[in-house]
Amino acid sequence: MLLHVGGMRSALGLLAVRRACCLSRTTHNSPQTLEYKPIKKVMVANRGEIAIRVFRACTELGIRTVAVYSEQDTGQMHRQKADEAYLIGKGLPPVAAYLDIPDIIKVAKENDVDAIHPGYGFLSERSDFAQACVDAGVRFIGPSPDVVRMMGDKVEARSIAIRAGVPVVPGTDGPITCLSEAQEFSNTYGFPIIFKAAYGGGGRGMRVVKEYEELEENYQRAYSEALAAFGNGALFVEKFIERPRHIEVQILGDKYGNVIHLYERDCSIQRRHQKVVEIAPAVQLDPHLRDRLTADSVNLARQVGYENAGTVEFLVDKHGRHYFIEVNSRLQVEHTVTEQVTDVDLVHAQLRVCEGRSLPELGLKQDKIRINGFAIQCRVTTEDPARGFQPDTGRLEVFRSGEGMGIRLDSASAFQGAVISPHYDSLLVKVIASGKDLPAAAAKMNRALAEFRVRGVKVGSLITMERNAGRFLLCIEEGFGLEL
Repeated sequence: MLLHVGGMRSALGLLAVRRACCLSRTTHNSPQTLEYKPIKKVMVANRGEIAIRVFRACTELGIRTVAVYSEQDTGQMHRQKADEAYLIGKGLPPVAAYLDIPDIIKVAKENDVDAIHPGYGFLSERSDFAQACVDAGVRFIGPSPDVVRMMGDKVEARSIAIRAGVPVVPGTDGPITCLSEAQEFSNTYGFPIIFKAAYGGGGRGMRVVKEYEELEENYQRAYSEALAAFGNGALFVEKFIERPRHIEVQILGDKYGNVIHLYERDCSIQRRHQKVVEIAPAVQLDPHLRDRLTADSVNLARQVGYENAGTVEFLVDKHGRHYFIEVNSRLQVEHTVTEQVTDVDLVHAQLRVCEGRSLPELGLKQDKIRINGFAIQCRVTTEDPARGFQPDTGRLEVFRSGEGMGIRLDSASAFQGAVISPHYDSLLVKVIASGKDLPAAAAKMNRALAEFRVRGVKVGSLITMERNAGRFLLCIEEGFGLEL
């Protein structure tokens, strides 16, 4: 049996090589094409479920995979799923190991890695990492270093949006340098306002201020959070839009100036400014507003020569006005729901674009992108509701997941006996439900969540989602945001 499987893998590998050669000949004959350079080996400079997601896509395309892991991640599943795995950041703290650019590049060079996929988080939006890859002769699976830099600087991204004619929320033109500037802004625009980290996201360094008495305390807290999370405490200030919808548009660009959108996701259900439930497409979204959101996203991407996958994020107020927030120059945690409703494998597309293929060659033309049904993603995390949803750790004594038709599970540590580390994100598994319409997808999600049995660690997010299913659907159907 082992010989049979091995023979099959060899045959499939040979088929992949032949396919790559054919593709190379095809693209060399195309008048618009840069040199097509097939990728033979990919490193994922990340961990957990996103590393495994990329490894699976690579394997399907006949590409060899390389994992990196910290000393604390020696037993983690992403190490086992790759063809090769190497220790990085020896002697460093757990998170710092995955931020050790010189060591990651060293491992890539020593092991003939062609390209590095950054995943999400860690180094995924660091322009110095993208540049280090380029300088080492290793392809970065993402936008160019300059675009990563521009999009990572929220103030510069905002200026680019204005030049592209995209509406923005009233805010400061640049990072503020002192509390008095925040006071001056609030005097002009009134409360509520919001502080945001200038060089990061994910809800860190973000504080809403509803009245003057809260201003100084929240300024100091936002600064400290931004400094701790991103190494830079710079903040900018915006007018805070109450109970908005958080709508984001998936974009995809190639090396030849082609940019398409894959429609939108609704990420309005959040806790502490972090997404909890994501839906594609957005429900009750006016078709004209959808057209404006997608057109603005594509125009903004073209303005900077965007290449590879990315997301343009917007707030939509109760009057249907949309405002640009930011561009995430990477694959999003919630990319799964877009894949389910468009039948486009975004990681395959990332890899092929990085090789030099054009979107039309990949069959990705705007008039060919269609939405089919609805998809919902819920993030099941190891958090203890009795401790304010603080991350919980320990060994999974029991783990039974919800499965069946219409359910996709993306995970890394979701199995009996897995040790949940205190050092990293508390995400346990992403549950994605698909159906012909929203009620069908919601019914599958409710059923799948009810089937889960987890013992050994607290899964407060699972309890929250089960208990609040009705509230979630109401918010989705009525078109307003919900902060848990």
